[in-house]
Amino acid sequence: MSGHVDKAPVVAGAEAWSHEGSRRVGALCIHGFTGNPSSMRGVAQAFANAGYHVELPRLPGHGTAVSDMIPTRWSDWSAEVERAYQRLSARVDKVVVAGLSMGGSLTLWTALEHPEVAGIVCVNPACQPQAVEMVDMIKGLIAEGTDVFPGIGSDIADPDVKESSYPETPLAALVSLVEDGVTPMLTRYGTSRVPMLLITSKNDHVVDPATSDALAEQWGGDVRRILLERSYHVATQDFDKETIFSAAVAFGDEVTA
Repeated sequence: MSGHVDKAPVVAGAEAWSHEGSRRVGALCIHGFTGNPSSMRGVAQAFANAGYHVELPRLPGHGTAVSDMIPTRWSDWSAEVERAYQRLSARVDKVVVAGLSMGGSLTLWTALEHPEVAGIVCVNPACQPQAVEMVDMIKGLIAEGTDVFPGIGSDIADPDVKESSYPETPLAALVSLVEDGVTPMLTRYGTSRVPMLLITSKNDHVVDPATSDALAEQWGGDVRRILLERSYHVATQDFDKETIFSAAVAFGDEVTA
């Protein structure tokens, strides 16, 4: 059990969401770094509309105030995802997991921890570590007392949409994502047999689209891919969102059939 407790109130629209479905299948939907459940709500709703039980957790430190996120680490986020997975798997026979960005990292982690997962949907996942020089630079800033950097949120092509995310990036949390989250998984990717739907935006200003190519080569399970031409990083709220919703549900139906 994680000891982290958020102090600030949850922002309107950033609440976790749980849904009771009509079928014996479930979807675990996971949001990204500095974001909150609102970015994955459309995906969660699409699964719910198709009869799935759904868990859409709010990761510790997210969706409140950035001061809550500064002390959180990969262990806090993955523990929350594990709790949501256990709640969901208790009421269904088969689970699919879908995630955006760091939610994609946590999706990969869930599939590696739980080989029984029926399938995963990764949207612009953070799946390769950042350059060592970059991480060392961030560690230098932290050592000098810098807690946050300008934010990475709301990378969306649609001018009418704004992601609900923090205006700052907590640096120690970012290092934890890379060193505790992504890097240890690299040697494990090839061991998985879980099928993956990998959805990549051609133009992504947060996660390099080439990292999806690397993941597709490294992953041991079946990988099918969709390339989005019109959306940026937060594709689940962008021009191609309906494509993502329908593709995710169709893939879920196939792997749980």
